[in-house]
Amino acid sequence: MTPSPTPVAPIARFAVACVTALLVTGAQASDAHHTAVSAESVRWGAAPPSLPSGAQAAALLGAPGKEGPFVLRLKFPAGFVVPPHRHSKDEMVTVLSGRFSITSGEKVDRAAVKPVTAGSFFHLPAGMPHYAIAETETIVQINGNGPFDVVYVDPKDDPRKQ
Repeated sequence: MTPSPTPVAPIARFAVACVTALLVTGAQASDAHHTAVSAESVRWGAAPPSLPSGAQAAALLGAPGKEGPFVLRLKFPAGFVVPPHRHSKDEMVTVLSGRFSITSGEKVDRAAVKPVTAGSFFHLPAGMPHYAIAETETIVQINGNGPFDVVYVDPKDDPRKQ
């Protein structure tokens, strides 16, 4: 009795599909480019209207209001407070300069505030109420995925409604 032949056609089709997928992925990867923003080229302007007046912003990548990743720098004057709010997506904040605090809660409690300095990092899960205070002039960098929203715990704190 002769053994039945190994089905070569399905294996060959699978191999061709894998090679094609690798070639297409490689072509797409070569179309990608990186983003480099030198410190000298950062351009500050007005912060988004969702923040109290006095803050400045510089978008380094993407746009918080649009779909996809974004990197936003915010500059706050000394004493600046962002009232309690939450976001529908996670927020990642790195302190680049100054003394800054982000504290969870639905009311500002200055006794609970523990300021940190440059190099510190915060991860704020979606939906967690929190507030921020800049003790000194502070620059932070926010990384996230848009569209990114700011929903104030107390609607009276929302600068867009004032």
